[in-house]
Amino acid sequence: MATQTFYTRQMLLQYGKQLLSARRLARYEESLGRGQQANAGDVLARRQSMVERIAHEIIDNLIFSGSDNSIVQEVKERLSKELGASFVFRYPPADRDFKIFRQNNHGGEQELPEEEKLKVLSRLWEITLRTVDATML
Repeated sequence: MATQTFYTRQMLLQYGKQLLSARRLARYEESLGRGQQANAGDVLARRQSMVERIAHEIIDNLIFSGSDNSIVQEVKERLSKELGASFVFRYPPADRDFKIFRQNNHGGEQELPEEEKLKVLSRLWEITLRTVDATML
């Protein structure tokens, strides 16, 4: 568990450094007057690709490993608010696929059926994309 936390922190530190570098580059290009020359379609496509890769990393490495990162907590809170329930994501040792459990008022957990699981994953992906997109330049 400690190695996952280390790699998660390293990934987030690298992400922060990349954001800082992107800001510096944008300011530098603007000062040179090259900011308008870039093809807007290419820039948007590359940005969307980057947003999707980061969202995928957040879901794979953070949500399912139980991280207490602020972005993960924000995503989980939005998911709970939008769907009206708290969810727990787990990889049982004997299974190859993860399971999603809904927490009930009595402190217990109930496993979601496959169609609800797909609905929760779809909403999770959309919320994560929005969150990452809002934090990127």
